[in-house]
Amino acid sequence: MLLLMSAQQKAVAALAPQAGGRRRLANVSWERIIRAVQKVRERLQRAVAALEAAQVPYAVVGGNAVAAWVSRVDEAAVRNTQDVDILLRRSDLPAAKAAMTRAGFVYRHSASLDMFLDGPDARARDAVHLVFAGEKVRPDSPAPAPSVEESEPTDSFRLVTLAALVRMKLTSFWDKDRTHLRDLIEVGLVDSSWCAQLSPDLRARLQTILDTPEG
Repeated sequence: MLLLMSAQQKAVAALAPQAGGRRRLANVSWERIIRAVQKVRERLQRAVAALEAAQVPYAVVGGNAVAAWVSRVDEAAVRNTQDVDILLRRSDLPAAKAAMTRAGFVYRHSASLDMFLDGPDARARDAVHLVFAGEKVRPDSPAPAPSVEESEPTDSFRLVTLAALVRMKLTSFWDKDRTHLRDLIEVGLVDSSWCAQLSPDLRARLQTILDTPEG
């Protein structure tokens, strides 16, 4: 029996390579897009619930922290992220392991990174990534991560302070960090007055972002 293809299916089939090439493209759907965002949100919620139930001090950092701060000014400016990053004290790692294991996460240490995979078959992309308070993420980092105490409670989770978040983003300074800093600047949370409170290295990096608002 002859099967008729929709216009969308024909377009996908035309773009997708044959067997042996790159993977075929799935159909575009709002369900897939929404599910991707929901998975990150649910992973974050499960992680912080597990840590709070075990009374393990923590703070949400990274892209979710940027989104939380930006949302307090303009929710339309919030940028979705695939990362879930949590700040912990290294001394609390054993307690965090126990709590996260009970919540279904699997601890992994790989390539100098500590993470909790979202299940035994999950990829590193589907994980909670750890940052250790008071430690440098890389040996050449200009500053260590902030303390867990540099955070504040919210209705959803414990959130790193804006000052600590800005220092972390300036310290890391990858492409996504520069984008996050521009998001904070765009909504008025960060401006040139911040330079006075930063170390010379971080001050120079912030000035670079302020001088190149479009990237």
